[in-house]
Amino acid sequence: MSNLLNNPQVLVKARAELDKHIGQEKLVEEADLAKLPYLQCIISETLRLYPAAPLLVPHSASEICSIGGYEIPKDAILMVNAWAIQRDPTLWDDPTSFKPERFKQGKETSDLIYKLMPFGLGRRACPGMVLAQHVLGSTLGALIQCFDWERVSEKPIDMTEGQGLTMPKVEPLEAMCKASQLGKKLFA
Repeated sequence: MSNLLNNPQVLVKARAELDKHIGQEKLVEEADLAKLPYLQCIISETLRLYPAAPLLVPHSASEICSIGGYEIPKDAILMVNAWAIQRDPTLWDDPTSFKPERFKQGKETSDLIYKLMPFGLGRRACPGMVLAQHVLGSTLGALIQCFDWERVSEKPIDMTEGQGLTMPKVEPLEAMCKASQLGKKLFA
């Protein structure tokens, strides 16, 4: 929501996609998520910039290998900094900007899948990844459908990251919302 409030044009596009494919008569459901590619782009871009866990689960090298020109001995513990990889300017154009469009389907999208790793990759990826994607899609879709959102002031929302395993925001999100047409129906 912080990213959407700092980028209101993205919020407008997300609402338009929801209105077009879901309408204003029913709440988004899990089965609807496949019809909402822009919403999925927003989630992917948010997870790229702000992964839930910036350091992935430690790995152990099962044999001697070379990574980035460094020889890694067998049984060495490897820490993968997903936060740094997902903001690396050699991998991403304008890496610190919020641009959901970078995940639109196209010839380069398959390359992005291997650069985006908020849940890890391969055999050691988070087993809850699919569930998380569905919950995030349903929740964000419902928040956009049910409420009209605004910042509490003209200043952009502070996205400064705090300390901790999950890098929480230093300042919690404060936003104004009012029930939309669908929200009024659901909450009446």
